[in-house]
Amino acid sequence: MTVRIILADDHRILREGIAALLRQTADFEVVAEAGDGSELVRLVRELEPDLVITDLSMPGLNGIEAISRISEQSPRTRTLCLSVHDEKRLVAAVMDAGASGYLLKDCAFEELLRAARSVLANQVYISPGVAGVLMQDFRERRSGVDRRSAFSVLTSREREVVQLIAEGHSTKAIADRLHVSAKTVGTHREHIMSKLQVTGTAELTRYAIREGIADLDTHGSPDSSSGSASQGRSA
Repeated sequence: MTVRIILADDHRILREGIAALLRQTADFEVVAEAGDGSELVRLVRELEPDLVITDLSMPGLNGIEAISRISEQSPRTRTLCLSVHDEKRLVAAVMDAGASGYLLKDCAFEELLRAARSVLANQVYISPGVAGVLMQDFRERRSGVDRRSAFSVLTSREREVVQLIAEGHSTKAIADRLHVSAKTVGTHREHIMSKLQVTGTAELTRYAIREGIADLDTHGSPDSSSGSASQGRSA
């Protein structure tokens, strides 16, 4: 049985490299690639793959939000996060969003294959490099330590607005992207500022980067289209 896979990463060369390696595996088929979280969610909805391998830091809609939406809309699809980040709050947020596994990008391809087969067998795979931080998070939850973050304080739509603001998009551009009015975006912004007790865009941007909602690589590049999606084999 062939395993149908979608890859998502905003770095095209990395996507193509992983895709080339996966195509050497007889029972794996890369059916599409995406350069951002919104495109990933759309492709999963259209193609219903068996497995998604996704980066965490992507423009427009980050990997955590994409995983959350995929878990809700396509529960049959397994998701495996492949990221450079090993911070406790981010790893925990990814798993809470519904991911089946978490790998660091410095892993060998053999480990990626092992992780993919594990999650496809309905198991959870955690890279040894992040297992310790998840255990720490588990202990803190049991002890009642307050770990409120953006992923518990803000709604999914509010986090999406925060990311777009942090990436430098204007109110009109955000409204057009989300298919809402500028007034609605303004209302979201007011609620966000109130909940987070921040007073301006610069402070909100710092918060978004610190919490993993936005990434330094995408900040300041509004309306960029780095890495368009491609179905099947990319050129």
